[in-house]
Amino acid sequence: MGFGDGPLIVQSDKTVLLEIDHALAADARAALAPFAELERAPEHVHTYRITPLALWNARAAGHDAEQVVDVLERYSRFPVPQALLIDVAETMSRYGRVRLHKHPAHGLLLESAEPAILAELQRHKKIKPMLGAPIDPESILVHPSERGRLKQELLKVGWPAEDLAGYVDGEAHPIALSTENEDWELRDYQRYAADSFWEGGSGVVVLPCGAGKTMVGAASMARAQATTLILVTNTVAGRQWRDELIKRTTLTEDEIGEYSGEKKEIRPVTIATYQVVTRKTKGEYRALELFDSRDWGLIIYDEVHLLPAPVFRMTSDLQSRRRLGLTATLVREDGREGDVFSLIGPKRYDAPWKDIEAQGFIATAECVEVRTTMSESERMVYATAESADRYRLAACAGSKLRVVEKLLAQHPGQPTLIIGAYLDQLEELSARFQAPVIEGKTSNKKRQELFDKFRSGEVSVLVVSKVANFSIDLPEAAVAIQVSGTFGSRQEEAQRLGRLLRPKADGGEAHFYSVVSRDSLDAEYAAHRQRFLAEQGYAYRILDAEDLVVPPLPAEDTQISENNDAADAAEEELQ
Repeated sequence: MGFGDGPLIVQSDKTVLLEIDHALAADARAALAPFAELERAPEHVHTYRITPLALWNARAAGHDAEQVVDVLERYSRFPVPQALLIDVAETMSRYGRVRLHKHPAHGLLLESAEPAILAELQRHKKIKPMLGAPIDPESILVHPSERGRLKQELLKVGWPAEDLAGYVDGEAHPIALSTENEDWELRDYQRYAADSFWEGGSGVVVLPCGAGKTMVGAASMARAQATTLILVTNTVAGRQWRDELIKRTTLTEDEIGEYSGEKKEIRPVTIATYQVVTRKTKGEYRALELFDSRDWGLIIYDEVHLLPAPVFRMTSDLQSRRRLGLTATLVREDGREGDVFSLIGPKRYDAPWKDIEAQGFIATAECVEVRTTMSESERMVYATAESADRYRLAACAGSKLRVVEKLLAQHPGQPTLIIGAYLDQLEELSARFQAPVIEGKTSNKKRQELFDKFRSGEVSVLVVSKVANFSIDLPEAAVAIQVSGTFGSRQEEAQRLGRLLRPKADGGEAHFYSVVSRDSLDAEYAAHRQRFLAEQGYAYRILDAEDLVVPPLPAEDTQISENNDAADAAEEELQ
């Protein structure tokens, strides 16, 4: 393929335009993914940006500048600006020219084969206090406690360090993958992800929801053969980890401790929640004792894209421990991807969602945005509202209730999650469709009970708040209806679709609906939320609420429908 017929337009400001309808668009998207970030994803042309952090992550994952340049030139419609190609090569070359090493006599050293770089860094006001005396022109002493913070500052000044200082083995503890169940074995990509992490020593593995990130953790634990601290988003997620480890490894229940709001067990494998780790008592983080309680050989951060800021500070003191971050998306809405890179480690493995889908390990999914119109009274309230209230008003529009009803009628009896962010909206949906609701105040016992009923089919519709965004294993879920969210959060959209991606027993397709109020902030945020999934190859089909086709109801349900129609009419009259 020569210039003139490719799907990309590469521009000198480091933006890359991708023509979606081009025959090679899917190939170009997959080739771009390791080193470019999607910024906008309208219908026909997607805009990517090549950032230094994306290039350094690609470099750490084993891609070199030659490969990046080849992708840009191979798929570009026009000659690629020479200055951009030079800049890509120079940016990627900056990774690893500064290294951290452990010297048997001197301890931790910052090294570079180019003394001028070290001289530059010694003059930097934030870096200078972290450095000790020079050993020779190519190495400077570093205080061991500054290993993490130094890496953060080096990234900010454009000299990302390659950390070769090694790791302590920690307290040994036997862990092996279980071979008793002959129906199960580690998938090739899970094994490769664990190997890539182990070779790098620390870093992040990116796999789609439902692709078995827990098994990458288990395989890494089997490599470490050491005490392990696992940090998770909530107690339910922690118990799923425990159950999976008991099922897939030689660990027993007695070897796994839970450190949560309910229990404070510290065992050779301890599973703690971020919430407990970040809780303060008398101005101090109590959970610091957890990090010091054992000589941990491995620390696993589940859903690393949700890592709370205080845990970053704690992580900077854990640089001598092997650290594995697991996530479906490295996108962070707080912009702290650089801290993940510095303190947890660079991206070691990233599997595109569509690749795993093509292998049959996650379900295919149809994504549909259903656009609805607010009533005249709602539009007037929205138009005159304070800016802080406008998203909530649009997201909770009454017209969405009828849309949800139509969607439920399209998928009768299918395991369905109705997902939202506002409690009053969730309670209204729960009452209208006689479906139980799970929200922040629902006890862990009640959550577990309702999730179990959903898994068994006793409950077919669950109304859930953002507590179900992550780490909840509901392989039976086939339909998700999103009515509101956390503004324009791309990571939340990815996590919510992820609830549906466990392969279905019948091999069926999953359906993800996002119900959006047109001509409002709701629609603007929806476009932003969809960017990450567009980057992964999911195309949203846009449907008008009026065009939803509802199958005819059985005779016994006609009266229920008439009652609902009467209720709708009464609501409109009141408004």
